[in-house]
Order: sequence, then structure tokens, then C-alpha cells
Amino acid sequence: MSDIKLGITLYCFTQEYCRGEMTLEDCIRKAKEIGAEGYEIVATQMVPSYPYVSDAFLGEIKAMSSYYDIAPICYSANMDRGLRGDRNLTEDEMLQRAINDVKSANKMGCTVIRQQYLLSPAAMARLAPYAEAYNVKVGIEIHNPETPYTPIMREYYETFQKTGSKYLGFVPDFGLFATKPNKPAWDAALAAGVPVEILETARDMRYANATEEETMAKITEMGATGPAFDAAQGMFNFLQFKRDCKEELKGLQEIMPYCFHMHGKFHYLSEDLVEASIPYEEIMPVIKASDYNGFIVSEYEDHNSGQAVEMTRRHLAMMKKVLRG
Repeated sequence: MSDIKLGITLYCFTQEYCRGEMTLEDCIRKAKEIGAEGYEIVATQMVPSYPYVSDAFLGEIKAMSSYYDIAPICYSANMDRGLRGDRNLTEDEMLQRAINDVKSANKMGCTVIRQQYLLSPAAMARLAPYAEAYNVKVGIEIHNPETPYTPIMREYYETFQKTGSKYLGFVPDFGLFATKPNKPAWDAALAAGVPVEILETARDMRYANATEEETMAKITEMGATGPAFDAAQGMFNFLQFKRDCKEELKGLQEIMPYCFHMHGKFHYLSEDLVEASIPYEEIMPVIKASDYNGFIVSEYEDHNSGQAVEMTRRHLAMMKKVLRG
């Protein structure tokens, strides 16, 4: 039986934080106020001394977390292969950075790291002893357009099986299950005067597995202008989608023993708590039927809307409703 806990990633408040409208303390307080049980911190965004955690920052984060009674549960790390200007980092150098992230997560009291797939499967295997020593599970994010069945993710899966370590696994991002276009982008295109027929054509060509080039050529024939191209390009880049997500859900079911943290991606929730592009009603039964024991953190990604707090509140409310059902 699953034991699902609900949190948020402070990434939800990116625009508000970067503009100075919300401080780190505001973000933590708001997470608690809207119903999160824990929070994920994107280290490069909110840890000033990243890739290290200073004692001063550690004191601040512990004080705020204690005061608002909500703790950091995931340290979202960054793997930047292009950190140097003269060459890419070697696998050994990236492994060293990952080891440092494990130590930083442990220092902050986080038991999970969201790691990125630039850290190779072989390097992940070498990281396992450090993850175990510091009691920090390291999960590779499966982010749209990757799925549990894409080649690199299969390579990770096979590596995790070979190591036998319970400290290596995946962090699925629910955007990989998208079955409809991004609603905010669609609505913005309509508001800019794009005929709905052009958007529907781009959507249907995406469903039919047409290429981006073929789709652009077709809507050009239909008289598309800049806003139409922006919306269509988003269908092949920002939020890719398929007619259904049966294959992806089958893959999720297969990798569930290696999942210990998840990103509940969302872009728009209506007042009746329905996500416009991602079929939560199909995703959640798979997770609830498993032995999953971890957090699903709400991850909002429409930062220009100015509605981050309200949308994240709605997402948490939707998740609680789903878990009760």
C-alpha cells in the first residue's frame, strides 16, 4: 500500500522570488500556509553559496523551517557539464560535484536529491556508496520528452538493477504524461488573434506524429504569424504530448520500485481542480496501487501568470482530493 505525502517545490514561486516579491522565508511560509507537508529547494536558485551550503545559510533555513514547522525534504541539484568555458567537465569531475551535492543535502537534512541526467549511469553507480553513507537517495529526473522507455532512462534502469542499491532511482516528472497542449500558451495565442483552426491543425499534426518542420510548413500555408509559431513550437519543445499516455504509464508501473520522489508538474488548474494537459486521473491510480512511500511535490510551470500561489494551492487541493478518493 502506498504512503503518499504532499509537498511543493519552491520553484513554483520562481518569478515572485526572482523579482524580489517573495523572500525565501515568504516561500517557505506560503508553502506551509497552502497545505504542503514538506518542500523541495532548487539549490542553484535559492542557495547563495551553491554548490556549497554555508553555515550561515544552514542556520537561516533551519530557523525558518522550525518556525513554520515545515522541513526541506529534497535538494534539487544542478549538473552543469558546460561549467568551464574551455571544455566539458569529465565524468570524474561531474561525479565529484554529485558527491558534494550529497553532502550538502545531508547537511540540510534532506534525504532525497533530484539529480539531472547529465550525470551518466556509470557515474550514478559510482555515487551509490556515498549516497548510502550519507543516507541521501539520489534520483534521476525523468522529464518531458524523456519517458521510462527512452534509451538513456533504460540504461539508468539497468544500472540501478545491477547495483542493487536502494539509494539510486528516479524522480518522474508528470509532464511526461501530457496528452493535451499547454493551455496558457493556447489561450495566449487566441488572445493574440491566432485563428483556432491553426492551433487545432498544429495539435492534430502533433497527435499524428508529424515533425515540427512539417507542422510549421502547414500552418505557414494557413497564414500563421509569430504568435501561432510560438504556440506550435511549444507543442514540440516546452510541453510535448501524445494522444494517450498508456505506454508511459506502463513504464511508470515498471520503475515504481526505483521511485522515491516525484514532481507533480502542472501548468493550469481550473477552479474545479482539473489540470488542463496532464491526466492526473490516470496517473494517480498507478501510484496509489504501488508500494510508493515518498513525496509528490507540486511543481508549477507558468511563471509569467502571476498566479503561482493560487495555482499551487489548487494543485495541493486537487492532490488531496485524489488521495481521498
